[in-house]
Amino acid sequence: MPGFFQNLCAVARRETRRLIHQPMYLVLMVILPVVSFSFFAILFGQGAIRNVPIAVLDEDNTTLSRKVVQMIDETPTAMVSYGIQDMAEGERLMREGKVVAIVQIPDSFEKSILSNSQTHLENYVSGTNITVNGLLSKDIQTAVTTFAAGIQLQLLMKQGLTEAQAMAQLMPVRFDKHVLFNPYINYGYYLAPSFMPMMLMIFVVMVTIFSIGTELKNATSRDWIQTGGGSIWAALVGKLAPITAVMFLISLVMLIINFKVVGTPLNGSLAVILLGTLLFILGYQSISVLIVSLLANLRLSLSIGGGYSVLAFTFSGLTFPIMAMWEPMQWVSRIFPFTYYTDIFVDQMLRGTPWVYSLPDLGWMLLFIVLPLLCLPRLKRVVTEEKFWGRL
Repeated sequence: MPGFFQNLCAVARRETRRLIHQPMYLVLMVILPVVSFSFFAILFGQGAIRNVPIAVLDEDNTTLSRKVVQMIDETPTAMVSYGIQDMAEGERLMREGKVVAIVQIPDSFEKSILSNSQTHLENYVSGTNITVNGLLSKDIQTAVTTFAAGIQLQLLMKQGLTEAQAMAQLMPVRFDKHVLFNPYINYGYYLAPSFMPMMLMIFVVMVTIFSIGTELKNATSRDWIQTGGGSIWAALVGKLAPITAVMFLISLVMLIINFKVVGTPLNGSLAVILLGTLLFILGYQSISVLIVSLLANLRLSLSIGGGYSVLAFTFSGLTFPIMAMWEPMQWVSRIFPFTYYTDIFVDQMLRGTPWVYSLPDLGWMLLFIVLPLLCLPRLKRVVTEEKFWGRL
């Protein structure tokens, strides 16, 4: 055992020298991750969706029609950017991507209201972005409903009802909505903590494959395993240890940006997040070892590793809930450590879930770390047989 640790440390020293003297490691492990974290912090700095441009076709142009336009403009999401003369102009603006919705107020709008006749407003919303569509429709509908309720309230009070009686007649059933964990609908609170780990994941996979793949490409793998005393286990752990340490330090930068710059709340256990982050890094390093061991080709391994990494976001449940997926796809989502890591992130940051409920996710991520055990014989063969060397 002392010999094993001596060999491991010798490989770790060798790998540290490689990290220092090869600029690509600095780019993959420090520069690009920090730049990508900063980019997403700036991108989601505003957090919630605000001031989405819309157009209004006011065919009535009266006091009440202007009032409803003002109320729509005062909603958080909608911003009345264009007053159009006809629907053809509105259609052109929407096709050009200058507006996301068109609100049409018909002629005789005020006259119908004052004569106690039913009238209507038309709202045309682009369905190309489901998120914006939902928020914009909700805010416009809320503004119009509030306007209509205000008109009806005044009519009832003119009939002699008190404000409380009129409100009770208008709303016999009161509906209270309570948005839990993210009441501000702040997209930065769950997208930034998702995109940043995704970038961390991509660079962990890239640098791990690059580290082993370049040994094969440059025919230095025999020197690598000899430094480990002929032990593939000591050679592998010694090679990955410095990379793990650097990437974990970079992950701390990611967490600082999340909590201090983006302002994501931390309602749960920081220790669970840190442990999950370490297992997340180790899990993707293990997957990378498996890929490069099976393919023994640097370029192909980088391509497969990159594709596998990008797919993780699709199956994470952040854009489309896992529980709503086709059942076989729900099982596919479980082959990505990213799925479990995002569960831990959301539970510990937003929900404030007790740490014990994150143990299953930690356990599943722990299973990925045993993957190199399945390919150690193959990896030893790849690094010792010359026919696998020199491939791009």
